[in-house]
Amino acid sequence: MATKKYTVTLPEELAEEIRSEVGPGGFSRYVTQAVERQRERERLHEAVGWWEGEYGDISAEELAEAEAERREIERAHAERGARARQAADSPGAAA
Repeated sequence: MATKKYTVTLPEELAEEIRSEVGPGGFSRYVTQAVERQRERERLHEAVGWWEGEYGDISAEELAEAEAERREIERAHAERGARARQAADSPGAAA
């Protein structure tokens, strides 16, 4: 992806905290990722607004169902990862 340099003004304390965490050369990547996440949130907000406009407000029950499904997916991924790590660490595993 092509890049272009822009001037952005940030609070000094915030900018220095970020720079100390990401090190030299990581600042632009950090800011880019932060802007991308914000854009994703905005698109999600628009999608939810459209959905609610078409089908009505999302109920507390629907939110609870979605949260339960999200937790189940996270649990399944964690278990899969644990099995993969265990297989990799077990004797005779391919290096």
